[in-house]
Amino acid sequence: MSDMDNSSFIATTSAPVVAQATPSDPVPAKDLRNEPAKERNASLWSDAVRELVRNPAFMISLAYILLMVSMAIVPKLWTSKDPTICDIKQSKVSPFTGDHLLGTSVNGCDYWSHIVYGVRPSLLIALLATFGITFLGVTLGVLSGFFGGWVDAIVSRIADMIYSLPYLLGALVFLTVMRKSELMTRSQNSQVIVIAVVLVILGWVGVTRIMRGSVLAAKNLDFVHAAKALGATNSRIMFRHILPNAIAPVIVVATIALGSFIAAEATLTFLGAGLQAPAVSWGVMIAGHIQYFFEYPYLVLVPCAFLVGTVLSFILMGDALRDALDPKLR
Repeated sequence: MSDMDNSSFIATTSAPVVAQATPSDPVPAKDLRNEPAKERNASLWSDAVRELVRNPAFMISLAYILLMVSMAIVPKLWTSKDPTICDIKQSKVSPFTGDHLLGTSVNGCDYWSHIVYGVRPSLLIALLATFGITFLGVTLGVLSGFFGGWVDAIVSRIADMIYSLPYLLGALVFLTVMRKSELMTRSQNSQVIVIAVVLVILGWVGVTRIMRGSVLAAKNLDFVHAAKALGATNSRIMFRHILPNAIAPVIVVATIALGSFIAAEATLTFLGAGLQAPAVSWGVMIAGHIQYFFEYPYLVLVPCAFLVGTVLSFILMGDALRDALDPKLR
């Protein structure tokens, strides 16, 4: 057999071997474009949950927050006394005296009942404000980062104007104007809503900027380009592909913002622009008893201790979430 015949024989006999499918063949294009993003997102959150469960600081903070939430939802589970029923004859009774666990206020009100019932307005303001800045910040951040151009320019300029206004000063001015214009009545619910709205107006900028940066980083990933190539609409790309992969930093910021808003409410109340009596809150307790600090320090230290514990718990939870959701910090 000639050399040409031998080469032809080898080529024909070896061809089927080359054509056989092997496990190392490339994955179909559909799997490359869709599956990796879903698996990576699920893996990120599952790993984060395992990290959080093993973090003692996060678990202790979560237990404390759940304790405060139970006080806000079911206060009668923690005290049988009405905070509005006071006896001036028992004014400024020391803690652990008689049937008053934490003593009494200057008006003879049970101080423990004020602590328990004071959780609800502070926590409600923080929840409303956090939900507001998260919804507004995520929406504007996604639109600004995804579309860019004039949308990004308008959102950025509005954010710059809000950011240029000092946070505390702006809140004091807004709340003072609303109180003098009688838009903020003495009703506790009215005060809670107005304070939450003011905090949202001044606090959405940070969330928007963080969300915009996350969207800018996520919209250039391969699975987003694959979704565009498959004909997905802009809304589907933004809210089904980009948002789940860019929301993690916002969750961390929102957790920390909960504690910051509780502290902001107490600060505004102490300065006379927040909640007003007969509303019951930790800020009202501190503002109403600061003049008695040297004679009866427990009247200020007790609400301050619960305030610091709650704010610190949210901050520790936010730090733990940041570490758990960022693989580079593990």
